[in-house]
Amino acid sequence: MIHPALLDFVRDAQEHPAPRPWTMGPDERRRRYREESAAKWRALETLHDVRDVELALEGRTLDARLYTPYDNGHKALVIFFHGGSFVMGDLESHDALCRRLSLDTRMLYLSVGYRLAPEDPFPAGVNDACDAVRYVAAHLADFAPKDTPLIVMGESAGATLATVAATELRGEGIALAAQVLIYPTLGPHVLTDSAHVYNTGFLLDLDNLRYDYEQYLDGFADTTDPRVSPLLVKDLVGAPPAIVVVAECDPLRDEAVAYAGLFEHYGVPVELLEAEGMLHGFLRLGGFVPETLDIVDQVAARLQKFVQSTPV
Repeated sequence: MIHPALLDFVRDAQEHPAPRPWTMGPDERRRRYREESAAKWRALETLHDVRDVELALEGRTLDARLYTPYDNGHKALVIFFHGGSFVMGDLESHDALCRRLSLDTRMLYLSVGYRLAPEDPFPAGVNDACDAVRYVAAHLADFAPKDTPLIVMGESAGATLATVAATELRGEGIALAAQVLIYPTLGPHVLTDSAHVYNTGFLLDLDNLRYDYEQYLDGFADTTDPRVSPLLVKDLVGAPPAIVVVAECDPLRDEAVAYAGLFEHYGVPVELLEAEGMLHGFLRLGGFVPETLDIVDQVAARLQKFVQSTPV
């Protein structure tokens, strides 16, 4: 059942649906996404420091933004990958959310501006995520004190990149304290019960998502590749502990629950957090729906608990 605080918001979205993605160019879609994201927060949280940095990777440079809270900002460094269906989103669209998360967790956040489709289709985003984590691990002193624990975190499509990076980097000597996956998308073929019930009219339209997967994959046909569909990974042994956040009224809910079960099956510590009555993308609705900020606080509390035993 949809949270009462979201009913008017959902009703308005259903009565005034956004243009279909195939009717707009990528620049227009990104502009709208950025503006809509900014409008969902009344004010930006004030932190000790927010500064833009660059990650000099092989053959390209990625923009990133480092958030430092006032209180105990070196508890951990969270490498964050934004959502946006692999074709939208940037440092600005998720600035307010990263500020809130940094404030609540009292951790450093590094938001990474990875490459987007259709200009840079798969595996560009995956490669950026993996190389960004490698870069930060190798240059940790540029971002945080020595031995600060590293966490990867992502929202929606960014959660896909975060978990793929965490899986791909096993065996490279990069110690990740945790991975936090916020309502992840785990492959282009969404055939679950929640996908049937919430396939349209609940903020994430599956026809739109499938179109974006087409843009992202750009003809890459092997959707069983675990970098595309992490739910089809052959094993997760040695993956970092996971927190999986799901929204009750999200078409992607069931596959995220299944992924949490997969972690458990392979002996990876996992905590599943379900936000009752919430929709896909609820964490970015803080300006319209203050109740979602309570959920942000819960995510922060669980993340604190998850890493509290990690030496700093």
